Amino acid sequence: MPKEFRYRGYTLEQLLEMPLEQFLKLLPARQRRSLNRELSHEKKKLIEKLRKYAKSGKPIKTHARDMIILPFMVGMTIHVYNGKEFVPVEIKPEMIGRYLGEFSNPIKRVVHGTPGIGASRSSLYVPLK
Repeated sequence: MPKEFRYRGYTLEQLLEMPLEQFLKLLPARQRRSLNRELSHEKKKLIEKLRKYAKSGKPIKTHARDMIILPFMVGMTIHVYNGKEFVPVEIKPEMIGRYLGEFSNPIKRVVHGTPGIGASRSSLYVPLK
């Protein structure tokens, strides 16, 4: 039997019914401080879009990597910009209180190929072993 999700002792249903002021008291200090200070225009616009398109299932694209995941976002898919492309992030209950940017990594591992056209003669040498 899967373990029921709880955030600081509250179930997801309780978190959804909870007013924002009470939910803020459960968040860590950094997230609580950024939400207590005025939300930026970009974050307000994102919240409006999320509430509007929640039922439609349309992908919502955003550059707001510093947006904190709130309980009403659970189950939605948000495309977060990582500096090059929009990475789809499906919001799960375990992500509540974290930042959107944590789930779309901007750094990609570099994998070097073989030497290309214009490479020097010495760089064409590849050992057999």
